[in-house]
Amino acid sequence: LRLVAVVRAVLEGEKAAVLKRNRHLPLSFHRQQEELKFSLGLQRLQHRVREIQVLQEEGPGRDGAMQSPTAPRELPTLVLEAVKELEAAKQQVLKRIQIWKRQQQLAGNGAIFEENLAPLQKRCEKLVEVYFQLQQQVMAASAELGPELLPRLLERFNEVLSSLVKR
Repeated sequence: LRLVAVVRAVLEGEKAAVLKRNRHLPLSFHRQQEELKFSLGLQRLQHRVREIQVLQEEGPGRDGAMQSPTAPRELPTLVLEAVKELEAAKQQVLKRIQIWKRQQQLAGNGAIFEENLAPLQKRCEKLVEVYFQLQQQVMAASAELGPELLPRLLERFNEVLSSLVKR
């Protein structure tokens, strides 16, 4: 029993030393990769919103030129792609929130828990900011989108926002 007690004390000491040392290390490779994926997805989404805005600003009959026959189909396509990217970014945020919740649960059992919510809050704020920009562009283009597409888009927007708020 003495041997077991000594080995246990040594292992606990090593565990404490490893935990103390790793606390100051930067984010793991997996976490950095996840942050980069989210940033890239958000940049793509912001680019789509700018494309939609430019397409709307050009509008029909600007500078005496006729609107191309493909332009009315381009706007709905761009909006749908943007909404898909918004939903993908939302999924990444919700996944990260779920991981944080799980880590919080495990902390009750003695696991290490990073309580800093700033990165999650920053993600949510950036996503909601782009969400509102995209929603503004969709509402401005409601005439071009048509009566059957607009309600579906608004429903998808509401689902994105409500799931972020609820979680």
